[in-house]
Amino acid sequence: MKIDIAIQQANVILKRNSIKSSLLDSEILISKAINKSREYIILNLHKEINKDDYLNFKKLVYERSKGKPLAYLTGKKDFWKYEFEIDQDVLIPRPDTELIIEQVLKIYKNKDKINFLDIGVGSGAILLSILKEKKGFFGTGIDISNKCINVCKKNAYKLEVYKRVKLFKSNIDNFTKGKYDLILSNPPYIKNLDLKKLDKDVKDFEPKLALNGGLDGLSEIRKIIDKSTELIKKNGKLIIEIAFNQKKEVKRILEDNGFYIIEVIKDLAKNDRCIISKKI
Repeated sequence: MKIDIAIQQANVILKRNSIKSSLLDSEILISKAINKSREYIILNLHKEINKDDYLNFKKLVYERSKGKPLAYLTGKKDFWKYEFEIDQDVLIPRPDTELIIEQVLKIYKNKDKINFLDIGVGSGAILLSILKEKKGFFGTGIDISNKCINVCKKNAYKLEVYKRVKLFKSNIDNFTKGKYDLILSNPPYIKNLDLKKLDKDVKDFEPKLALNGGLDGLSEIRKIIDKSTELIKKNGKLIIEIAFNQKKEVKRILEDNGFYIIEVIKDLAKNDRCIISKKI
């Protein structure tokens, strides 16, 4: 079968299953199936694909039609300026989270050296993007999932920053190593009862561990703020990603723990998305 016919067939199937970017997804999946770039696909639409590749493509299209995220099917996701390897054990990095990178680069534009901690490191998207941008920074990442630590390790080698990274399997309550100039976290912040309201591709496929923020969505945020009081240097910064409706509550928790609110940053949709605070 020719590439263009296979893409057309896949496009119809995905569209029928309410996949919004059906044509683009079809092109990306066929490039994955035949192990060629998307540019190659577009320039070689009349080439034949062999039977094994076609069967592999059909399998990928079927999984996508059931809502499985494209990033899990291709095993990679672009974030900031870099490509990260991911799998179903890690949360898919979101464009809104790039706000954290922007803010860190802005705050520390005149600093060549800091020691920072990323709590709930996942694929390493936040931690490793900062290390790529700032050659003198040293980063530590923790996660309660060993699988996440392994994915992050892979990405650290791929992005060639592994010499400036330490990774630990630990929850925040038990972590006691070091004092940090900066602590970052994109924690689980979705209320328990709201998990079932999430889009199908999120609730059915992404790790609950990285989404579930407990009864009120704030249980992990409380732990992070509480433990940061011990782990952060005086005047050190704490940057936390939050849900659109958590600003008031998170500000209160921060202030109760001796943090001064510097700024609340809005995302692309003009929702409150991260809080920058300072230990005083």
